[in-house]
Amino acid sequence: MHLSQIVQPHGAVAVVAREGSRAAIVTGAASTYALAQEAVAKGQSLAATVAQHGLGDTVDLASLAATGRLALPISHPDPAHLHLTGSGLTHLGSASARDAMHAKLAGAETPTDSMKMFRMGLEGGRPAKGAVGVQPEWFYKGNGTTAVAPGQPLTSPGFALDGGEEPELAGIYLIGPDGSPNRVGWALANEFSDHVTERINYLFLAHSKLREAAFGPEILVGDLPADIRGTSRIRRGGQVIFEKPFLSGEANMSHTLANLEHHHFKYAIFRQPGDVHVHMFGTATLSFADGIKTEAGDIFEIEAADFGLPLKNPLAVAPASAGAQTVKAL
Repeated sequence: MHLSQIVQPHGAVAVVAREGSRAAIVTGAASTYALAQEAVAKGQSLAATVAQHGLGDTVDLASLAATGRLALPISHPDPAHLHLTGSGLTHLGSASARDAMHAKLAGAETPTDSMKMFRMGLEGGRPAKGAVGVQPEWFYKGNGTTAVAPGQPLTSPGFALDGGEEPELAGIYLIGPDGSPNRVGWALANEFSDHVTERINYLFLAHSKLREAAFGPEILVGDLPADIRGTSRIRRGGQVIFEKPFLSGEANMSHTLANLEHHHFKYAIFRQPGDVHVHMFGTATLSFADGIKTEAGDIFEIEAADFGLPLKNPLAVAPASAGAQTVKAL
């Protein structure tokens, strides 16, 4: 089953459940967030909760996408309580692209910190079930105010040096009343980043990740296939200027998903009741690594058959900052 949210003609959001080719509005569901809360309260699966509500009018998701009526597949009534985070250097092959970005001297024999981190994942990122493995690279991206709906622009700040896509999978989670993480499902994500800033110095990674991110349009509810195969592309003026396959799923990762989830939710700050988490699991495919420099108006497209509709977002660039930010003393 897949879940998404659409904007109805009168402006309200409706939840859509899709089974196979049929997509229909979930009767009496105020939001995906409310459905997930209901499932937690009843101690049952999200699929069972949807079944209890039943389905109403059929909708055409592709047509709604074309007219800009897709919302984020889940949101929080208070955007500050939706957290965008991620783990990097988790995919087989991802270290080579990152290592090339960070290498300052051709032929350097000393492994970069990126390669060391990747090797740690290879050696200890897949522990036995119930055990804890090595922790991954981790970063913070923002909250619900920086979550961008499918079809809407990903905006690069005026001070940024680059705005590039990162095609990824994300886990979607709701924290229960007792502080326990509950996985709502999985979604495509564009972990939009500033790779030029990151390349200057790896210690700028935190700065480079504080950007908007998009996810959706649909949430895959249930088990994630071990081998995910998708395509990342960029269109400019109607022409494809970049297209490359990307692989994800545990069969293509140096960490288990359970290990990545543990190392995020081991922090009590991320187990606050009612919060929503969108945690991105990394990628091995970047147009930046292939020498692409994105421009305003470019359209990012990320698709994988297991996730239904592709995730599409145009690139926008904010005006250059007028000057330094100043702080007023009270």
